[in-house]
Amino acid sequence: MKRTIGLAAAALVLPGFAAFAAEELAVVGSWSGLPLHKEYERPFWEEKLPAASDGGITVNLTTHDQMGINGGDVFRMLGQGVFDVGMTVADYAVADSPALEGLDVPLIATDATTARKMVDAARPLVDDIYAEIFNAKVLGVAPYPPQVVFCNGEIGSLADLQGKKIRASGRLTGKLLEALGAEAVSVSFGEVPGALQKGVVDCAVTGAGSGYSAGWWEVSTHLMPIPLGGWDPVVIAMNLDRWNSLDAETQALIETSVADELESPAWASAQTALETDVACLTGNGECPGETRGMTLVAATEADEQRARDILTSEVLPDWAARAGGDWGQRWNDAVGAATGVQIPLE
Repeated sequence: MKRTIGLAAAALVLPGFAAFAAEELAVVGSWSGLPLHKEYERPFWEEKLPAASDGGITVNLTTHDQMGINGGDVFRMLGQGVFDVGMTVADYAVADSPALEGLDVPLIATDATTARKMVDAARPLVDDIYAEIFNAKVLGVAPYPPQVVFCNGEIGSLADLQGKKIRASGRLTGKLLEALGAEAVSVSFGEVPGALQKGVVDCAVTGAGSGYSAGWWEVSTHLMPIPLGGWDPVVIAMNLDRWNSLDAETQALIETSVADELESPAWASAQTALETDVACLTGNGECPGETRGMTLVAATEADEQRARDILTSEVLPDWAARAGGDWGQRWNDAVGAATGVQIPLE
């Protein structure tokens, strides 16, 4: 009897034996119909993580739109323990924390490398916000492609957005649009096609690939690929109580696997995805799928400089004041230092 118990105990620590305690995770992903979920989230949670744990971790996966819940409720429900892991756009949660707007700042990053540098610099700030506000542990941040402008009507430059009603993809984008003379309108992603078709909005901001997948090309004519909406980062987070219930080895496996098998591949494809998506929407470039016929409107250097000037002189100082405390200085010390952009603070 003693020898049998001893052999069983030894087997638990020998290579080749299951090293992870059985864990079942309830996971809520981002939009079910968009490439981030289909190409990265779903394969990771349903296949890669269970395989990495030798079957010790199993996952029940759905998405917030499949559940019929608002994107802004995902992290609130996560903090309450309704599910174990939640993933959605950080901008959906800024009503709970204005400081979180500082993760996704328009115009600073025009390529994926700079966007990731910006997000990585912001991670300590984001980690603090999620722990304090949402009772959550941040596992990673993945991008949608940069948020560009779809218009149902002719535009030729950034100046042509003045006076137009535009669906903003986030709070800072809305502030920027208003500073440019447009009217920022709040419309959920799923309601945008109808709003464009009915004239509720003249233009709308989202990722080029998201707009392609959701059929925005059917109800808009012109595309301006200037990142007025930033990169719409998707935060991947776990309920903090659930995280703390895991042993250190399981925590390390999950965190490393998210970074290597979900977060990094999504970032690696982000720049190519933008170029491909613009080509598919406009016919300018090589498209592996079906090409649409939107008119490509290239923003001039003067357009981009004007928008950046407004960002740094009006939009970011306004955000620092709304966030309060030392968030503006923390942003300057982290994101600003990494990107060369500084918020003028009193």
